[in-house]
Amino acid sequence: MAVISPEPSRPTMPDGYGIPITTEGLLSWDEVDERLRAAKHYWLATVRPDGTPHSVPRWGVWVDGRFYYDGAPTTRHVRNLEKNPACTLTLESGTEVVIVEGVSTATSADPAGLGATLAAAFEKYAPDYAPTADSWSDEGGGLRVITPRRALAWFAFPTDCTRFVF
Repeated sequence: MAVISPEPSRPTMPDGYGIPITTEGLLSWDEVDERLRAAKHYWLATVRPDGTPHSVPRWGVWVDGRFYYDGAPTTRHVRNLEKNPACTLTLESGTEVVIVEGVSTATSADPAGLGATLAAAFEKYAPDYAPTADSWSDEGGGLRVITPRRALAWFAFPTDCTRFVF
C-alpha cells in the first residue's frame, strides 16, 4: 500500500486567531504521522441517522496513512457509519492537536500481509488486547479502516497550525 504524503498549507481561520500568512513553520506530515502511530487512545466522531453527533473512544492503529480499528456491526458508531461513512478521528490532547476527517469502511486483512502488520501494530495494547494476524481474514471480522480526506494539526498554536489535504 502506498504511503500517503499530503501537502501542508495554512488553514483558513477568522482574523484574530493569529495564524501566520506565510508557510514558514508548517508541520510536516511525518511529524503528524508519528503522533498518529504512537497514540494509544483516539476519539471517533460519527453522525447518527437523525443528524446528531456521536463520539466514542477507540483503540486502533495508524498504518500506512490509514486508521484500522475493530467495531462490531451492532455498535452505535458502526451502525452510524453504515448509513454515513463520514467521520472524524482525533487524538486526546487539546494543545497538541491532530484532527483527521475521512471515511470509514468495513475491510478485511489477509493473515500473511496486512493482518500480520496490524497484529504487530496492535501490540501496543498487550496484554489487554492482542489480536492475531488472522483476526480479520474476512469482512465479518469487524475490521474497519478510515481513509483520510483532510487533516488539521498543531503542536504550538497558532505558529504551526497546518492543514493537509489528501
